[in-house]
Amino acid sequence: MTDDATDPATEPATDERSNPSYSIGASDMLRWAETLAGVARTGLGFTQSLYEKERFEEVLKVAADIRSAAIEEAESEEMYEEWLDSVGEGVAGYVTPKCAVAAVVANDRGEILLTQRADSGWWLYPVGWADVGYSPSEVAIKEVHEETGIEVEVVSLIAVIDGFRMGFARHPLYSLVFYCRAIGGELAGHPLETRAVGFFGRDALPQPLAGAHRWVDIAFAAVDGRHDHCDFDAPRTPPWRGE
Repeated sequence: MTDDATDPATEPATDERSNPSYSIGASDMLRWAETLAGVARTGLGFTQSLYEKERFEEVLKVAADIRSAAIEEAESEEMYEEWLDSVGEGVAGYVTPKCAVAAVVANDRGEILLTQRADSGWWLYPVGWADVGYSPSEVAIKEVHEETGIEVEVVSLIAVIDGFRMGFARHPLYSLVFYCRAIGGELAGHPLETRAVGFFGRDALPQPLAGAHRWVDIAFAAVDGRHDHCDFDAPRTPPWRGE
C-alpha cells in the first residue's frame, strides 16, 4: 500500500472542536474534502436531474479546493477532473472507502514482522490493497509473502482501523488487521515496495514507526495470547451530524 502518511497521529474518539484551544489542521481539511467529494460523486452517480448534477459538480469543485489547501502539491483542477472521471452510475457510483488488508506476524521468539516502506521510509506491518477474487485472510497470506518472503497461517482478525482517521493514508480506507504466525519462508523484501524487512521485539522496534500508539499494544497482546476480541475505532460524539 503506497499511501502511508508521514503523520501517524490519530483523531480523538470525541469531537474536540468544542474545545477553545482546538485548531483546524490539514488532516481535518483532508477528511472534509474527501467526505464532500464522496457525497458529490455518489450524487452524480444516482441523479438524472441536470440541475442536481450542476449542484453536485459545484460541491466537487469546493472539495477539490479544500483538498488542494490541505495538501500543497495537490492541484485543485486536476483533482476535480480526476474525481469527475471516477463517477460511476447507480450502485457502481456509490463512493465507499477502499479496503486494505494487514498482517501482524509473530515468530517463535515473540517478535513481529515489520517492513520499511520504500516510498515513505516509515516502518509498519505488511499491508496492501484487498485484491478481487481473494478472501481477506487470503490477501493477508499473499501480501506477507510478496512483501517479505515469509509464509504465514492466519490466526484471527484483531483490528479494523479507519486509515483516514488514523493518518495512514490520503484516501479513505479501512484496514483489516489479521494476527498471523510465521510458518516458513525466508526474509526477502519486495524490491519495489520495501527498503528493509525484519522481525523485531517490543524493546527493539525500528524508527520511524507509523501509528505505534494505535496498534503496538494490540499486536503484542495477540502475540502473548492476551487479545481476545477485534479492536475498532470508537465512534466520535456525535458519530455523524444530525439534522
